Amino acid sequence: MTTEPVLVTGATGNQGGAVARALLAAGRPVRALVRDPSSAAAGRLAAAGATLVRGDLDDPASLEEPAAGAAAVFSMETADYANLMADFEVQRARNLVAAAREAGVEQIVHSSVSGAGNDDPGAFDEERWGAFPAHYWRSKIESERVVREAGFRTWTILRPAGFMENLKQPSLWFAGFTSNRLGVVNDLDVARPWIAVQDIGTATLAALADPRRFHGVVLELAGDALSLRRAVEILNSVRSTPIELPSAPEQALAWGVPPELAQSQRRMDTYPAPARPEMAHALGIETTTFEQWAHGAARSE
Repeated sequence: MTTEPVLVTGATGNQGGAVARALLAAGRPVRALVRDPSSAAAGRLAAAGATLVRGDLDDPASLEEPAAGAAAVFSMETADYANLMADFEVQRARNLVAAAREAGVEQIVHSSVSGAGNDDPGAFDEERWGAFPAHYWRSKIESERVVREAGFRTWTILRPAGFMENLKQPSLWFAGFTSNRLGVVNDLDVARPWIAVQDIGTATLAALADPRRFHGVVLELAGDALSLRRAVEILNSVRSTPIELPSAPEQALAWGVPPELAQSQRRMDTYPAPARPEMAHALGIETTTFEQWAHGAARSE
């Protein structure tokens, strides 16, 4: 097993944290990129065995030292939520990729989103879906392109489905973040793919363990497929306080669903994410069912 570390971005968040935990559990050295090593989340990473390195994806110079000597990089960038229409996500991908290539890193695993391969022009209709959803998807697609064309010896792109964790408070999906009212305007009875964030760690570990096999793989990643109504039924069977679904989209809007989220949800019904569990299973990657996740989430409350 290599002794060279894997540089993990977003390590204090959901995806990067899941990747860091999976790698540490497998005995892989982790170099966690953090902006604030004194934060509580960074402290938990250090206690778990990760090496903390200070860096900021918006500051290219700060990425040089963290990338030096790394065997691989887990790449996950987000938008700046204070300025949703800016190009921060793509620029952050460019900054990270440039630093990794300059340092001689040979492998990258990049996390995008299920459905980013959709090339229907209607999927980016700003008049229909709003400016932010169109910008969001274009940013994901461009970030993928940056990774694919950078010249890494091996690269893998993961396209995770919607997070099961979105159905656990606090979450943007709940009115007021912490209420029991699920603010969704989606069709409640159409099956959709879901992924537990721990499975992003599992998939990343698999790709890092077998770079050649996973080179060029673009994996639509899901652990289950079921409707929102069924998901809430499962959760309510294990929760002490039930989740309330809206009786109609109008009720969800009255609960205060942010306009950008509502637009994204409507687009989701028109252009459903294609990820399905069998896609990961075909590559030997085990995934988490919604029922398994729900019982685990209930135990952690």
